[in-house]
Amino acid sequence: MGSDATVWPYNNGKLTVHTGKNYHWRIAGFYFFYYAFIGMFAPYWSLYLSSLQFSAIEIGILMSMQPVMRMIAPNVWGWLADHTGKRLLVVQVAATMSALFYLGVFFTTSFWGLLAVLVLMNFFWSASMPLVEATTLSYLGKHTAHYGRIRSWGSIGFIVAVVGLGYAFDYIAIGWLLWAGLVCEIGILIFSRQIPKTEVLAHHTDSQSIKQIVMQPRVLALFGACFLMSVAHGPYYTFYSIYLVEHGYAKSAVGGLWALGVVCEIGVFFLMPQLVRRFGFVRILGFSFAAAVLRFLLIGWTVDFLSLILLAQVLHAATFGAYHAASVGMVHEFFQGRHQSKGQALFGSFTYGAGGMLGGLASGPIWQHFGASVLYTCSAVMALLGLALVYRLRGS
Repeated sequence: MGSDATVWPYNNGKLTVHTGKNYHWRIAGFYFFYYAFIGMFAPYWSLYLSSLQFSAIEIGILMSMQPVMRMIAPNVWGWLADHTGKRLLVVQVAATMSALFYLGVFFTTSFWGLLAVLVLMNFFWSASMPLVEATTLSYLGKHTAHYGRIRSWGSIGFIVAVVGLGYAFDYIAIGWLLWAGLVCEIGILIFSRQIPKTEVLAHHTDSQSIKQIVMQPRVLALFGACFLMSVAHGPYYTFYSIYLVEHGYAKSAVGGLWALGVVCEIGVFFLMPQLVRRFGFVRILGFSFAAAVLRFLLIGWTVDFLSLILLAQVLHAATFGAYHAASVGMVHEFFQGRHQSKGQALFGSFTYGAGGMLGGLASGPIWQHFGASVLYTCSAVMALLGLALVYRLRGS
């Protein structure tokens, strides 16, 4: 796929190339540290902010800076990557600047100081993943159903971070979280320089504008549904850990619950080739949205019943694992050739970015004034609305 490698099918679960080289570990390493950072940030950053005595609204704002930048930055970087043809150089520059700006968390504990640091760091941190997703799918060629096998290393990184830190914070101060984030940033920086080059193949849609592709009814339906799924997950990523701790769960148990969901997610990633062949992307998405409705109702109303909270976490296999693999696969089908990077960037910006921002910002006031049960019921409603849009994709 690059100048020195053409993709062949998987051999015993490993991707091989005609040169005899295997670049699987290079991409897998980037996923590992990128999602280890999320495993550090999503469950525990709100706890760190809470330790600094920030209000629920302030925590909601600070936690939303990541999705805000995921809304803005990928479009800038995706356009730059496609315009210059230097996708990997953009990834490397972004990883370097992200690590540098992250150092700011060691020098301020004020609201406005942390806001500035998170805005700058996330502007560069958010640039990488859509470009790496496009690179991975280009690398896989016709074997995109095997995307989950490489992506699963990101889930493993998430588990290592969330479980390890969960147990650690039962014994050490939450302030050590900052050092864990630095380790992840350094790992991202190192592996950004290991990702193999891939060749963007010409496609008949190259003559179309990106707007023409986006305005297709099926593309709009996919983006709209996934936007609503990200809105639904905003309260989960912002307040789930605080919610569990307030109901008497130890931090190690919180980490274990996060990890359980991701373990199930990994299993689904490895099953995706068979699932896609049997059901197709649209049916998988429909099931994922239906599972999200049930999951958020369980979180909101049964937090004191461990067995039901465990079931809610098992459903993460569908609400993120199957959902993410299917949605990214559909985006890759819609955006080919010279539109690959921009397509993944637009998808990430509008769904995980704008959707996550809205979900995160709205969660603070709802949590503060109406409580967690109402908040997670709102998440279930968003997932239900998304399910209605998924039906627009039938026949694709």
